[in-house]
Amino acid sequence: MTKAIILEKTGGPEALQWKEVQVGDPGEGQVRIRHTAIGLNYIDVYMRSGLYPIPVPGGLGLEAAGVIEAVGPGISHIKAGDRVAYAGGPPGAYSETRVMPTAPLVKLPDNVSDQHAAALLLKGMTVQFLIRRTYKVKAGETVLLHAAAGGVGLIACQWLKALGVTVIGTVSSEEKAALAKANGCTHTILYNKENLVERVRELTNGAGVPVVYDSVGKVTWEDSLSCLQPLGLMVSFGNTSGPVAPVNIGQLAAKGSLFVTRPALATYTAKPADLQATAADLFDVLAHGKVKAEIAQTFSLQDAADAHRALEGSKTVGSTVLIP
Repeated sequence: MTKAIILEKTGGPEALQWKEVQVGDPGEGQVRIRHTAIGLNYIDVYMRSGLYPIPVPGGLGLEAAGVIEAVGPGISHIKAGDRVAYAGGPPGAYSETRVMPTAPLVKLPDNVSDQHAAALLLKGMTVQFLIRRTYKVKAGETVLLHAAAGGVGLIACQWLKALGVTVIGTVSSEEKAALAKANGCTHTILYNKENLVERVRELTNGAGVPVVYDSVGKVTWEDSLSCLQPLGLMVSFGNTSGPVAPVNIGQLAAKGSLFVTRPALATYTAKPADLQATAADLFDVLAHGKVKAEIAQTFSLQDAADAHRALEGSKTVGSTVLIP
């Protein structure tokens, strides 16, 4: 027997239960993985709360790294003993061991540790598709990035700086402002003390920005639109403050014929070639030191509920890893 966090029913952190589970042998197209590190992401909160529906009772978590213990029939591209990581597939990463399909797996290069992979793969691949595909940023541009001191935010700040992009980042405290700047954020705005739209217009000489990357959602939506240049792109990729209210699309015309997208990593990595290329791009910037893997917090897997409380309470910065 092995243990896992089981979500008995949707709800608060207390809904996460540490239980014994039975893990069988992998079937065709599957492997059994012994996890060594598990990533904590805000999408886990959405799934736990029921905002993003998943089967319950059941497992939680989409990101982990570990070692393959066994492979099912018909698999030749990976073998027992290989180090792998994943940032997608069926929920269930909050476990010591699990059986899962091979499609979401990427092999880890020697220069990327298991903990760093678990901390960075989902967030790093999210940054990759946001800045290289959803809106392909160019050197010399200025972008607005909400939650600049969060897990995705710190990676984005580093990567954007390496691309020669000026980053205006929103944060909730002076401490988080300092952290964001240390990771490449050019200008920080304390969203609870400063007028976001006025500051962005001031920093861009009245022009606004061509793209806003917004993972906050409800409370930043209106101001984000007002920070955009005509024909600008609003990239809404999360909703930590709650879902965005129904939108009158006429507002987009009034504010300058704006574009809006709600992208998801699963779509951008649905094809195996896209998944591998996205991961390879992330591993390349890691290898060249353009993005550094920083793990700010670790929790024991059995204390996942405490990790969720810290995440929801804005008590975390950067990446958090759960250790089985």
